[in-house]
Amino acid sequence: MHIPGFIDRRTILRARRLWLHYGVFWLGAIATGLVAVMYARLIDFGYDAFLRVVAVYWWLPLLLTPAIGALAVWLTRRFFPGSEGSGIPQVIAMLHDKRELGPRLLTLRILVGKIAISFLSILGGFTIGREGPTIHVGAALMFSLRRFYPTRLRNMRGGALERNLALAGAAAGLSAAFNAPLAGVVFAIEELTRSFEQRTSGVLITAIIFAGIVSLALQGNYVYFGTIDLTGHFPESLALAVVLLGVVTGIAGGIFCWLLLNTERWMPGRLASWRQTHPVAFGAACGLVIAVIGVVAGGHTFGSGYAEARGMLEGHTEVGASYPLLKMASMVGSYLPGAPGGLFAPSLAIGAGIGNALHLVFGNMELPMLIALGMVGYLAAVTQSPITAFVIVIEMINGHALVLSLMATALIASQVSKLFAPPLYEALAQKYMGK
Repeated sequence: MHIPGFIDRRTILRARRLWLHYGVFWLGAIATGLVAVMYARLIDFGYDAFLRVVAVYWWLPLLLTPAIGALAVWLTRRFFPGSEGSGIPQVIAMLHDKRELGPRLLTLRILVGKIAISFLSILGGFTIGREGPTIHVGAALMFSLRRFYPTRLRNMRGGALERNLALAGAAAGLSAAFNAPLAGVVFAIEELTRSFEQRTSGVLITAIIFAGIVSLALQGNYVYFGTIDLTGHFPESLALAVVLLGVVTGIAGGIFCWLLLNTERWMPGRLASWRQTHPVAFGAACGLVIAVIGVVAGGHTFGSGYAEARGMLEGHTEVGASYPLLKMASMVGSYLPGAPGGLFAPSLAIGAGIGNALHLVFGNMELPMLIALGMVGYLAAVTQSPITAFVIVIEMINGHALVLSLMATALIASQVSKLFAPPLYEALAQKYMGK
């Protein structure tokens, strides 16, 4: 007489376990994919609006960008502390530090601030990308799902559940942002955790699959920068080009990392003091610098640089040899104030510009080949994660014909970069671990 009740209770308990082990997680991965796609469309809408206005009023950035720079810094510091920068250092700090950093660095409030203020910044033409912020947003979204789990599960193995949720959300965010599922896995292993744990592999892959399905359903199966067109003929100078581009992008990326990590060593004392005491005014000053550089460069340094990089790959965008330097200066100016914004897409654009400039030296080589090598080299130099950089670029340009060349360039560039500065994201993560 009591068997049906027993079966009902057992069925309910089993259903609850399945919901906790799979349902909540799958729902979070799907939500991450949706948010990543909507965020990408929001950023594209904001930058298109900026370009339409600037096409009519070329001088407007000289007023608009400083005002938005000041507002973005004020909003970040007043309402959304912890949302600054790309967000990757915050995720690394949460994954590696034993203290409870997640509730401070991976919250829904920070998620909202990350999206809103980066959208505001792109409306002002700041040189930022959306990929790093998408990683932060994905990690925060998945981490917030911990509230659906019992306390005993959240506290098991020193909070392993919460770390797995954040790690999976970060990997899913990168995958959805670039439509690059392999890059999501590699990034999680090489950059975020610096290790591979078998028990987390299924978690990562499942999150990436579900987020990827959502991205494919809404955007289709696209290649981020389009498929590069190569004839298949590799010139004898390819090996020399790989070495030279690896060294040049490694030096450029290493200097960029050094500038961000050592502001007290190159910034004049009065300016550094003013930055500390008047951060909002400093944000406005950086906005003015970004605007002046953008106007001088004909608008090419505004935004993430996606259009310029793709245009160079397809051969219909002309930028001068000074483009990489101007873009890097604008990128530094965008990052120093502390407002949200990523480094991935601008780094790829700078690398593309370096490859484009070196076509003057290697005129016998196909331009898309040099641009692809420059992209992987500079990204590897900034992140000092050569495997991640290589996999991202391979998936973004469908460049399987250049596998060995891209791998070699990424490895050389990352090693050269280490001569100038430690890994950027890990170094930036230390300030969160130290608080």
